[in-house]
Amino acid sequence: MRIACPFCGPRGSEEYTYLGDATVRRPEGDAPSEAWFAYVYLRDNPAGRHRELWYHGAGCRSWLVVERDMRSHDILSVAPARDMALARGRAA
Repeated sequence: MRIACPFCGPRGSEEYTYLGDATVRRPEGDAPSEAWFAYVYLRDNPAGRHRELWYHGAGCRSWLVVERDMRSHDILSVAPARDMALARGRAA
């Protein structure tokens, strides 16, 4: 699988480290234990489009949000995680 880093261009997935689901939100510190349990242990296994966090450790060392189709592994978009976080902050 090749990921098109916005800073380095297309690179093989061996240059990256997969972190996980980019849509999971950390609960507030005073959230009930059930919220923390769900955050740590309960994850969906989607079929179709999904956003993931990847770290380009062997390249520019940037965190990226990769949207890909979980059935075909086709990569649909790649964006710096910082840009996605800033956009989410403006939407909140």
